[in-house]
Amino acid sequence: MAPSRAVFRSASTAFAALRTSSSRTLASTAPSRARQLHYLSLSARPLLTSNALPISPFRRHNSTDAATAETPSAVEAPDYLDEKELHIFQKLAQELQPTKLEVQDVSGGCGSMYALDIVSAKFKGLSVIKQHRLVNAVLKDEIKGWHGVQLKTKAP
Repeated sequence: MAPSRAVFRSASTAFAALRTSSSRTLASTAPSRARQLHYLSLSARPLLTSNALPISPFRRHNSTDAATAETPSAVEAPDYLDEKELHIFQKLAQELQPTKLEVQDVSGGCGSMYALDIVSAKFKGLSVIKQHRLVNAVLKDEIKGWHGVQLKTKAP
């Protein structure tokens, strides 16, 4: 014979009481929302250098950030670039006159993949695809020997 509805009702109320008591226990042990937001705001703050320029802890700092703060039209090559990175940096700087330019070999030093971050006035009014095509046209001979490129472009 099937159990009556009263048995199901009592079981469901007991389960509901158990569920609410366990959620109260979890809520009392979890950190408060204000404390969570405080930790998030602390972790999102940028690090400051001695000259008070913010540095993101997630990317490699270079001297072009300081150069763009002083003279927005000129970009100087950082001293840590190797030969291939320096060649790419100089070629892009000559053709695009960027306000910010970062070139980094991300292939482990073999020169088969580069990460490029470029901010240039020549990108103004162009779509992202046209900006990338412009960079590809400047570096067409170099790109032939690469495995890949990470390209980030932006107009000021």
